[in-house]
Amino acid sequence: MDKKNALRAGALAAGTTLMMLLMSSPASALTRDDGDDPGPGLSVIETLGLFVVAPIALYLVIHALVVIGDKSHKKKDPTSSNIATKAEAKSEVKA
Repeated sequence: MDKKNALRAGALAAGTTLMMLLMSSPASALTRDDGDDPGPGLSVIETLGLFVVAPIALYLVIHALVVIGDKSHKKKDPTSSNIATKAEAKSEVKA
């Protein structure tokens, strides 16, 4: 019974999506609206810098800040996240 319900739900979702795509009108991007004043276009270098280099640089900055913050936490609190310290403590208790 579960396979029939899943198949029915999938067919309904696919059919609904297909009908919405077929019935929607295309965006009229080629006709200008009143008051529309587009600026100058971006060059290839500007586009790559804005949409590729800038996000990668932002990711690396955030990643570096998180790693620096995480390393300082491990030095301050060895009992909560440092497994080597726990293992050494157990071996000292046995000896």
